[in-house]
Amino acid sequence: MRRTAPATLALLALGGTVLAFLAELAIASSGRPIIVPPITLALTLVALGVVVVALAWPIRRAVKATVSTHVDPFRALRVAVLAKASSLSGALLGGAGLGLLVYLLSRQSTPPAATLWMAIATAAGGTLLLIAGLVAEHFCTLPPDKHDPDTEKA
Repeated sequence: MRRTAPATLALLALGGTVLAFLAELAIASSGRPIIVPPITLALTLVALGVVVVALAWPIRRAVKATVSTHVDPFRALRVAVLAKASSLSGALLGGAGLGLLVYLLSRQSTPPAATLWMAIATAAGGTLLLIAGLVAEHFCTLPPDKHDPDTEKA
C-alpha cells in the first residue's frame, strides 16, 4: 500500500472547501437556514484521530522493537487502511469546515460568534484527523527488507 500523496490531500481539501461553500450558497439563496455543524462533529473527528493513532501505536512498537515480536499482518493492514481513510476524510471534512467559514465571512452581515466557532472547530477537527491519519500511516510503514534484492544496489 502506498502512502497518501500530498496532492490527493490538497485536492480533497480544495474540493471540500468549494463544495461546502457552494452548498451553503445554494441553501441560503433558496431562503432556507444555512448548515451549521454541531460541536459534536469536531469532537468526534478529534476522538477518531486519537483512536487511529492508538490503534497504530502497537504496530509501531513491534516494528521498532529490537526483539522480534509478532504482528498480525491482517490487523496491521486494517489499521493502515483505516489510517489512509482517516487522512482522506480528514482532508475532505477539514476543507468543508473551511468552506463554511469562508462562506460565513464573505457575507455582508456579521454572523453570530457561535456559528463562526462551530465552522472553525469543524475545520480544526478535520485537520487533526488528517494529521492523525498521516501519523498512523507512518507508524504502519515497514522498514526496507535487508535481504530484498530490489532494495540492494549493484
